[in-house]
Amino acid sequence: MKQILVLGAGQSSPYLISYLLKQSEKYDWFITVCDRDYELAQSRVNGYSRGAAIEFDVNDEKMRHTQIKKADVVVNFLAPTFQHLIALDCLNFGKHCVSASYENVKVAELNKDAVRKGVLILNEMGLDPGIDHMAAMKIIQKIREKGGYISSFISYGSGLPAPEVKSNPLNYCITWNPRNVVMAGESGAIYREKGKIKILSHHQIFRRTWRVDVEGLGSFEAYPNRDSLIYEKIFNLKNVDTMIRGTLRYFGWSETWNQLVKLGVTNENMYLQNLNDFTYAEFTEMFLPLNAAGTGLEPRLANYLSINPTGKIMENLRWLGLFSDEKISGNVKTPTDVMINLLKEKMPLPKGARDLVALIHQIIAYYPKENKKEKVTATFIEYGEPNGYTAISKTVGLPAAIAVKLILTEQLPLTGCHIPTHPLIYNSVLDELKKLGLNFNEKVEVLS
Repeated sequence: MKQILVLGAGQSSPYLISYLLKQSEKYDWFITVCDRDYELAQSRVNGYSRGAAIEFDVNDEKMRHTQIKKADVVVNFLAPTFQHLIALDCLNFGKHCVSASYENVKVAELNKDAVRKGVLILNEMGLDPGIDHMAAMKIIQKIREKGGYISSFISYGSGLPAPEVKSNPLNYCITWNPRNVVMAGESGAIYREKGKIKILSHHQIFRRTWRVDVEGLGSFEAYPNRDSLIYEKIFNLKNVDTMIRGTLRYFGWSETWNQLVKLGVTNENMYLQNLNDFTYAEFTEMFLPLNAAGTGLEPRLANYLSINPTGKIMENLRWLGLFSDEKISGNVKTPTDVMINLLKEKMPLPKGARDLVALIHQIIAYYPKENKKEKVTATFIEYGEPNGYTAISKTVGLPAAIAVKLILTEQLPLTGCHIPTHPLIYNSVLDELKKLGLNFNEKVEVLS
C-alpha cells in the first residue's frame, strides 16, 4: 500500500484530500492528513477508512521525520515559509514532494542532489502558480511549432466571490490564506511594457491599476503581480517586448488597499507588545503623527492620507473596524496579524454563496514566414459549489492531486526540482483537468 502524507489541512486542501481519498481504493493508497488543528484534519478525512488525521507541529523535528519517513509522496500545503524545510527532509529520506507554493530559490538549489537520489521535488502545482504556467506553456509550444514567436505576454489571475455575491463594500471574500491577501504586493513589482522595464515599490502597486474586460465575467481592475520578468526565462521568451502578470479585483479594491499600505497596517516585521490590550481605534492611532490636523481620529486620518473624510474609502475603513472601540481579538503580534483577523471576520464567503477563479492569457504571436500577427486569448473560469467545495480549493488542489497520481502510477519519470513547465508534466495534468471539466477557452484573432 502506497503512503501519501498531506501536510496542511487549510482552505486550499479539501478538494485535494477528497480526490486522493476517493482514488485510494482503486490505487491502494493510504492518506495521512497532518495539521496543528486535529479536528480540522479529521474533518478533511471525513471518515474514510483509508485516511487518518494527525495533530502535527511542523517544528517538531522528530514528529516531522517520523511521518515523512513512512511516506512515498509528501504533499506540502503548509505556508511557503516551510517549503525548504520539507523539501530538504524529503530529499534526505528519498521521498517525492509536491507543493503548490512558488519555488523557493533554496529549494531550486537542491536539484542536483534530487537527481542523484532519484527524487522528484515538484513545486508550483496549484492554480496560480500552476494551471496558469501549464496552459501558457502549451500555447507557447503550439505557436513555436507553427514557426512563430511571442512578442507580448500578458496574464491575469484571481480568486474572487462570484459576481452575484455582494456581501461587503469591498466585494471580496476570504477563500484562501488571508495573509497572502494582506501582504499582496509586499515585494513591489517589476514588468516589461513596450520594451521598457517598469519597477514599482510596495507603495505604488495599488496606484498602478488598469481596466481589464473578461469575456463571460465583465470588467475588473488589475494591478501588477510580483516579478514578471522571471517568466521571460522560465517560458524562454527571448523576443518579448511586453511581459506582465497581473491580479484582478472588482473595482474599488485597490484605491482602499492603497491607503492601508500607505498607513502602514500591512507591516509584518514590526512586533508590538500586548496588542490585545488596545482597541482597534487605538491601534489605528499608532500610525498617525502627533501633529496630524483635526480633532477626531477619523478626520485626522483622512487628512494624513489626503482622502475625502466623507468619501468611499473612509466608509470602507470604517466598515473594516479600524475606528472601533472594541478590543483587538485573536492571537496577534504584528499589524499584519490584526488585519488578517479583521479580514477573516469581515469577509467570509456567505453560506450558500459561491466563489470563482479566473485565469486569462493574452498572447501576441508573430509568424515571420507569413508576416502575420495573431492574438491568442485563453480564458479559464471555474465556479465553486454553494455550501460545497470552493473554486480555490478545487483548482489549487487538483493539479497537486493529479501530480501525486502520476508519480505513484509511474507516469511521471522525472527527478530533480521542477515547476510544471516540462511537457511531460503540463500535457499530462492539463489532459486530466480537461477530463474533469476544467479547460481553457481559446480565441484567436488575426491582427493587422
